[in-house]
Amino acid sequence: MRLHLVDGTYELYRAHYSPRPGTTAPDGRDVKATAGVMDSLLALLHDEQEAVTHVAVAFDNPIRSFRNALFAGYKGDEGVPPELRAQFNLVEEAVAALGVRVWSMKDQEADDALATAAARWAGEVEQVRLLTPDKDLGQCVRGQRVVQVDRRQQKVMDAEGVMAKLGVAPQSVPDLLALMGDDADGIPGLPGFGAKGAAAVLQAYGHLEAIPDSAAEWTVKVRGADKLAATLKAHREDARLYRTLATLVEDAPLPGTASLADLEWKGVPEARFKAFCEGLGLKSLQRRPKRWAA
Repeated sequence: MRLHLVDGTYELYRAHYSPRPGTTAPDGRDVKATAGVMDSLLALLHDEQEAVTHVAVAFDNPIRSFRNALFAGYKGDEGVPPELRAQFNLVEEAVAALGVRVWSMKDQEADDALATAAARWAGEVEQVRLLTPDKDLGQCVRGQRVVQVDRRQQKVMDAEGVMAKLGVAPQSVPDLLALMGDDADGIPGLPGFGAKGAAAVLQAYGHLEAIPDSAAEWTVKVRGADKLAATLKAHREDARLYRTLATLVEDAPLPGTASLADLEWKGVPEARFKAFCEGLGLKSLQRRPKRWAA
C-alpha cells in the first residue's frame, strides 16, 4: 500500500499557467485552474501503475504562513492573479467532490502538511509518494520508503536521487537552501554561495554548525573559499534563520485526519461530483471517473 501526498498549491498554479484553453463557469467565473486540478487528480486516481488507495491533497490557503512573521521577505500573496486567488476555496471544494481528503493549511503551509504526513505514516505503508517537484520536499525523502515524484517529468527521486540532483543528502537540504537561497520561497541565501559551492561544503560538513569559520580549516576545495567562509562567519545568524524558513514542520495539524484510514480513497461520490461539475459547467469532466464510491 502506498500513501500519495499531493501539493495542491503547486497543482493549482500549474493548471492556471498551463497552455490548455480557458474554462469559464456559467456565472462568468474563470475556473480554468480548478478544472485543471480536477483533471490532473482524476488521471492520478485512475493510474493503474500508481495504484492509489490512500491520498490527500494539501493547499496553502492563504499563501502567508508563520514564516512571514519570521522574515519579511518570505513569499506572500503579492502578485497572485485575482482570478487565481478567487479559486483557492473553490479548488478545495473540487478535490473534496472527488472523494479525496483535503488539508487546507492556514498558519502552516501545504509542504508542512506533506512533511507531517510522511513522517507520521512512513512506517505504516510500503511507500510514501510526495507529488511535487519543490526542492524543499527533498528533506523528507527517506531511502526508497519516502520518495518525491515529479509527475510532469515522470521522475521518481529517492535518497540517492536527491543526492544526484541537489548534491547533498536529504537531511542537509534545509542547510543547502539557507546558503544558496530559494527564489520560489523568497529565501535570499548568502552572497556568493551558488548551488555547487554550497553543496560541496555541505557534503563535507552536513550542517551549518559544523562548517569551520576559516577556509584554511575546510577539508574540501571550493572556488572562492576564503570569501565564502568570511561571508558565512559574518552572516551565520542569517543563515540559521533561512534554514528555519526552509525546514518543514512535522507536527502540523491535518484537518479531518486522525489516522491513515481517514485517507483511504473509496471512489468518486457520484451525486456530489456531478452536481459540482454541473454548477461549473464542466460537462466533459462528469464522464471522466472510472470508479464511483459505493
